[in-house]
Amino acid sequence: MTTPEAEQSQTEPAGAGTRGGAEVPAGGAEQGGEAQVTAEGDGRPEERLERAVRAAEQALIEYEIAVETFRVEVENFSRLHHQKLGPMYARLDELDARIAEATAARTGDPEDIRKADEARARVLPMPGVEELFHGWMDGGGLFPEAAAMLTEQPVQPPQRVRPSDEARKLYRELARKAHPDLAQEEAERSRREEFITRVNAAYARGDEALLRELAAEWAAGPVPKDQGPTPAEELYARLEWLAQRKEMLALVAKELEEGAIGAMLRLAPDDPDRLLEEIAEQLLAQVAEREAELAALLG
Repeated sequence: MTTPEAEQSQTEPAGAGTRGGAEVPAGGAEQGGEAQVTAEGDGRPEERLERAVRAAEQALIEYEIAVETFRVEVENFSRLHHQKLGPMYARLDELDARIAEATAARTGDPEDIRKADEARARVLPMPGVEELFHGWMDGGGLFPEAAAMLTEQPVQPPQRVRPSDEARKLYRELARKAHPDLAQEEAERSRREEFITRVNAAYARGDEALLRELAAEWAAGPVPKDQGPTPAEELYARLEWLAQRKEMLALVAKELEEGAIGAMLRLAPDDPDRLLEEIAEQLLAQVAEREAELAALLG
């Protein structure tokens, strides 16, 4: 698992520079593409700009693929984190509330009573919480996984939803072929956006079979028309749009990487499951400490 910035550095074309965030070949449009003609070109003033646009388009697509891949990793790790560790956090909250209540019962101090009320309020069920957790909480308020872990019973692992290697390969191929940023006409762009939306949804679910169906659908679909030479002013506008798109994606990637789940993933990019196991062990130790503290208060 790599972050979008790391993956981008592996896909940038050699000799590329930037124009407001979009990659352009070194010595590109800013040096006056209209007035310079390369020895290997056909002499058209827009040639250098066209090459810059093509390079920027490909770089943007690769970066967008990296951001979407990382977003799916973060989303799925967050789901696994909640499924596996959520019960332990709930148990800790319950123990904290009971410890605070036992302390308040002993001292009768108004401040201890206030702290106990606050601790209990944090674990009271909210309306619709069972629906939010999709049946993970049982009628007694304790998640089945928490009960199993606390009694050292086998815990059924949560369903793995991270896409397989084949699903990743299919997704990347479809994204490169059907990406909306490759379209010049609005109708073609809309068609691609609708198709890529379905591709992203299938990839997020790790649905390899559906991705294969979508690949066949794209192969059988209409072939986008080749575009003729674009005037220089439109090419400049295209570069500016690509730069703005790249900047927007960079902000999305930054939010993902700086979020709590993204930060956790960076700790163990190659083995996130092991990271969950280590955190679970730490939480179990904290539960044992809280239970011992509670037993001392009640004894």
